[in-house]
Amino acid sequence: MMLRALPLVLLAAASFGVGIVLASGSADVDAAENFANAWAADDYTAMYAELNPDAQAQISEEDFTKAYEDARETSTLNSLEIGDSRGPISQPEGDVVAVEVTANTDSFGTISGELAIPVADGGVAWAENLVFPGLESGETLDRKTKAPERAPILAADKSALAEGPVDARTTNGAGGIVAGEVGEPDPDRAKQLTAEGFAEGTAAGTSGLEMAFDEQLSGTPGGELLAVGEDGEKRTIAKSDPIPGTPLKTTIDPDLQQAASDALAGQYGGVAVLDAKNGNVLAVAGLGFSAPQPPGSTMKMVTASTALEDGVADLDSEYPVQQSTVVGGREIDNAHQEYCGGNLITSFAKSCNTVFAPIGVDIGADRFVESAEKFGFNSPPSIYNEDVVKSMGIPASTLPDPLGSDLDVGVSAIGQGEVLATPLEMASVAQTIANNGVRSPTSLVKDKALKSDAEDVKVISPETADEMRKMMIEVVQSGTGTAGAVPEAQVAGKTGTAELGIPVDGAQTDPDNPDAEPEQKVDAWFASFAPADDPKYVVAVMLVEVEEDGGTVAAPIAAQIYSAAL
Repeated sequence: MMLRALPLVLLAAASFGVGIVLASGSADVDAAENFANAWAADDYTAMYAELNPDAQAQISEEDFTKAYEDARETSTLNSLEIGDSRGPISQPEGDVVAVEVTANTDSFGTISGELAIPVADGGVAWAENLVFPGLESGETLDRKTKAPERAPILAADKSALAEGPVDARTTNGAGGIVAGEVGEPDPDRAKQLTAEGFAEGTAAGTSGLEMAFDEQLSGTPGGELLAVGEDGEKRTIAKSDPIPGTPLKTTIDPDLQQAASDALAGQYGGVAVLDAKNGNVLAVAGLGFSAPQPPGSTMKMVTASTALEDGVADLDSEYPVQQSTVVGGREIDNAHQEYCGGNLITSFAKSCNTVFAPIGVDIGADRFVESAEKFGFNSPPSIYNEDVVKSMGIPASTLPDPLGSDLDVGVSAIGQGEVLATPLEMASVAQTIANNGVRSPTSLVKDKALKSDAEDVKVISPETADEMRKMMIEVVQSGTGTAGAVPEAQVAGKTGTAELGIPVDGAQTDPDNPDAEPEQKVDAWFASFAPADDPKYVVAVMLVEVEEDGGTVAAPIAAQIYSAAL
């Protein structure tokens, strides 16, 4: 039981003609204090060790531990604070040591008072009501909870992407792609919800932002913490009102989100749209920041930027016009075995593998990795804080570190080999160029506590960024990305087509050349920004396992998004 105040104890003792025995430092006091301190430390084994032999004979350590774990879950106890003690105090039913206890719960607030710990024979004379402060002899613990209101997920303009109670959640337009879904939680989350005071069977976020920030959106249950007597009578130990969840403010532009979803049109791939000035995620669809794939020639943005920055090449550098070249002992072809070359601008616009694979070797393995990492490779995505990114299993875009042979460097420089990227990462590369060489975190949420602590990174000089801008304009004006052009503004971009080694369905070997490889499926890419002279938006598109190149199928998707945005 809880001893509410010293005068009540004195009166109770006097009424039974029993004196108060002060035995500071006695074995009984030590046992009670050790018991309470072990409880505060969640050390049930140490608690059990303070029980006297008679008490240990009545309950096993396993059942003892379960009793306290059940009480913790029922009460939503999150911490226990132990204060001063006094006694032993003689009571009609035996001696007790009064210990100041403060129980802090998630759902029912704070419960404070003196806990009367019965003692005898140098140990704790344990009883079942000691599993929680405030219970009296013969009482057990129960609760009656009330669920809080689930908070909405808000777009940048404060309109709701998702709203309503957890069992009747609604999403607005394509906002549901980002918001995610609610439903039956996995066993770990279900257990956690029960421990937080939610009723069994409560739904929770199962994907997207609903899952990533489920605790914030869910709020805190309220209700009554009850002591139930042997006769079934209930009395309230503590009560509280539920606390609604906290709205989640995102950077999403609902119109762009709808445009991105409409443009992707359910195809297997992903889209990421960023604010060119600060890197904020304005829209994301499909595999926008999941399932990294080989980025193909969009990786040439990294290669060309590094070559210009280091003086390995300049805009007037000339390269032979050829179908293939040898790097590290292996022949590397241009797409469709086309003849390709000329100055750097033309080679970039036409996406010449025969130019950029050797440039990668000239840059060198260590420097290429260093530059790619400054662009964001081999680092966790900066959409949320590190804990959320890790808990959600959001993958990083990667390349080997270290790179090995010249061949490894050459194929990495053209986005093949073991390089893997998401649309978010390639959008971030384009944003770096659009933002005068400074890469910004790609935040998807506005709350500082939920955002990544990543900071702006100066990757290349403004001069190099301006040269890259000119090269990316040429891609859209006369190169492989003309399908990315829009009448509203000049688009600067880079196409990419990554060979996967998967034959197109029904493709047959050429009967006149049985050794020829069948046509292969590819990943098609387009990474870009617009307007080129004053960038506002960055769009990266990836289509997985398609039969056409990035300029043919990915660039038009970006164009559709730009037309909607501009």
